[in-house]
Amino acid sequence: MTPAAGPRDGQDPRAERGDAAYRRALVALFCAGLATFAQMYSPQGLLPEIAREFGIDAGASSWAVGATTIGVAAGVLPWARVSDRYGRVRTMRWAIAAAMLLGLAVPFAPGFAAMIGLRVVEGVALAGVPALAVTALAETVRPHALGAAVGTYVAGTTLGGLAGRLLAGAVEEPAGWRAGMVVVAVVAALAAAGFAILVPRPAVPQPAGSPILGAIAANLRNPAVLVLVALAFLLMGGFVAAYNALAFRLELPPYSLSLMQVSWLFLAYLAGTLTSGTVWGLVRRRRATTVLLGCLGVMAAGLALTLGTGLAAIVVGLVLFTGGFFGAHSIANGLVGRRAAGLPGASQAPPLYNLGYYAGSSLLGWAGTAAFAAWGWGGASAMIAAAIALAAILVVVSARRHPDPVG
Repeated sequence: MTPAAGPRDGQDPRAERGDAAYRRALVALFCAGLATFAQMYSPQGLLPEIAREFGIDAGASSWAVGATTIGVAAGVLPWARVSDRYGRVRTMRWAIAAAMLLGLAVPFAPGFAAMIGLRVVEGVALAGVPALAVTALAETVRPHALGAAVGTYVAGTTLGGLAGRLLAGAVEEPAGWRAGMVVVAVVAALAAAGFAILVPRPAVPQPAGSPILGAIAANLRNPAVLVLVALAFLLMGGFVAAYNALAFRLELPPYSLSLMQVSWLFLAYLAGTLTSGTVWGLVRRRRATTVLLGCLGVMAAGLALTLGTGLAAIVVGLVLFTGGFFGAHSIANGLVGRRAAGLPGASQAPPLYNLGYYAGSSLLGWAGTAAFAAWGWGGASAMIAAAIALAAILVVVSARRHPDPVG
């Protein structure tokens, strides 16, 4: 039987699993994740064509993605502060509306420098969604339902990333990369409209904001939070580096794939759609850090398979790598709020996580593409493997000092 909507014990008005407000929040945040990540990563499968049109190398072309993630990294903390004053939902609506307008302008940029400038500003606007999504969920659903809710939001981000890359690649072949990005921007705008219509108001009063610098300092003094920020940097950086470099690797001999064929490899994102939600079922039976280490192991195994020369091995490896990454990201993203609970300015912990996430996407994403240009896939994969290994060490050390309870 579906539980009735509303509070059950007269104390916590937040939604329980199965409530109408819970379902609306999940669908709305799913739409927001789809809209945000479709736009953010739509150029990734188009990088070789962008490089050719503007006469730049692989490393430089990666800034078509990296510029946006720099903007996101720069925007997450200011948006969080704005939301402390004006509310999470209202702020997210402002951010996503601005991002959709900028996304429609980017494909018409007259040159690469103008495109990069617009992508930075678009990233600042997009930052309002990942900066606030988890905090908005925490103010809408009950604590024990938050992990699964975050998993659904992350699943939306995987489908957004997939849809953006597939649509852009499919349209690029007959109509060019600019048309591909326009189509993605339109689809993202429709998803954003779905978010704006469906998202419910938070069920609990928003805590009063504390001074932003003091809130950041309080979170960064907490080693358990700091480790998760570092994980976000390392894992997202390695993930973006892998997909950036593979777009170039697979259009070269012996594969010689077209950009549209390369874009189909992004179907590996479906593995992330699956794992981002299902890992929370494991977390209910095992410690979160144990499941997180398992996800890192899956990432490493998948990366190792991509070192082979056979296309089938690369595809299987990419599926494992992607599933492991999104499983790890879903857990880490869900844990950051728990570990900041009770801190002054705890609402700044999820934005700090996203700051690490998008800084890694920008810096390590560029470094991995540059490593590929210099040393091929072996060089790029060595950098990615080092990031995974360092992340695993941090998880082990943190688990000994700050063990998470089962469930």
